[in-house]
Amino acid sequence: MKYDFTSIMDRHGKDAIAVDGLGTQPGFAPEPPKYGYDVIPMWIADMNFATVPTITDAIIERAKHPAFGYFAPTDDYFDSIIDWQKTRNGVEGLTKEAIGYENGVLGGLISAISCFAAPGDSVLVHQPTYVGFTGSIESNGFHIVHTPLKRDEEGVWRMDFDDMDRKLRENNIHVAVFCSPHNPCGRVWERWEIEKAMEVYRANDCVVISDEIWSDIILEGHKHIPTQSVSEDARNRTVALYAPSKTFNLAGLIGSYHIIYNKTLRDRVVAKSSKVVYNEMNVLSMHALIGAYKPEGHDWLDQLRHVLTGNVRYASNYIRSHFKGVEFADPQGTYMLFLDCSGWCEAHGVTLDEVLKRAWNVGVAVQDGRQFKAPCAIRMNLALPLTRIQEAMQRLNKYVFID
Repeated sequence: MKYDFTSIMDRHGKDAIAVDGLGTQPGFAPEPPKYGYDVIPMWIADMNFATVPTITDAIIERAKHPAFGYFAPTDDYFDSIIDWQKTRNGVEGLTKEAIGYENGVLGGLISAISCFAAPGDSVLVHQPTYVGFTGSIESNGFHIVHTPLKRDEEGVWRMDFDDMDRKLRENNIHVAVFCSPHNPCGRVWERWEIEKAMEVYRANDCVVISDEIWSDIILEGHKHIPTQSVSEDARNRTVALYAPSKTFNLAGLIGSYHIIYNKTLRDRVVAKSSKVVYNEMNVLSMHALIGAYKPEGHDWLDQLRHVLTGNVRYASNYIRSHFKGVEFADPQGTYMLFLDCSGWCEAHGVTLDEVLKRAWNVGVAVQDGRQFKAPCAIRMNLALPLTRIQEAMQRLNKYVFID
């Protein structure tokens, strides 16, 4: 491979919550391991791979100039996004005017919700639910109404369109959050599913905030369909949120963007974000995006997707063959596995807390899935060198999922 996805990075002392944050946030972060075990970071959703070199090159080149004063986003910034969306997602007709900066996807989410709902109003969100949605929506005074995703007879997570429609009507909801691909379930929605969901939202006069931060992390054999692309109505009722941060591991630099075609929606979201928070771009973040979206970034991402597909396949096969009673759907996107441990725990008389404690003790730092509104689940990050995943599986087999 042209890029390195096998070397093990030492991230200690390098501003990485994934390793240095263990034990610092009870109820959120895993506990540190017992003496003698190194940490295998499999919880927070960042990657343990070196990013594409064009990003660091772009940052270093800009940093050579010793002035970092006020600035405005350049045409290169907007052109990079337009080209990326066209090449990766087949988006045609995207213009500079439809693109707006956001400090983060969750910040954009709250700005958009605040335009169309008041504190105390309800917002429809699918369950399992990304922990960031829960924290940001509830802390800003809104009420979440959950509509469950259900696994069909083949084990694939599906939306319950009748439940969505009923809850929108019963609760007079006019703002919904849509996660595509879905975190933590890993579903890459098919076009017909998005079309049907958008019909439900249209029938209930609902503004849709579509979190598409995972849209580049699609496993082989699947394709991301932008929510705004399925119909003219979807194009005009949707606030779509993107970022290079998940794709290229840039969360520490801060920097996301929205795509809003409807001018009325766009004007309201931009006005809200400019008044409520300091929502301005970092100059190095801008150059990082430009570096990421170069041709090398496309090549790097294609190789990453191949590596992640292999990692998911290995972990899925291992878990199914070794941990009877642990159920999950094969993810189609993201690099997360969402494991339902209820069958295994019931069969062995073990609580989820005990399972987590066993894993954390031996350095397998997985995430408590209850944060995602699932009663007995684990979320597991597979964006690591395969050797680390193999070691994690061996430790789980030897010390955790045992009789």
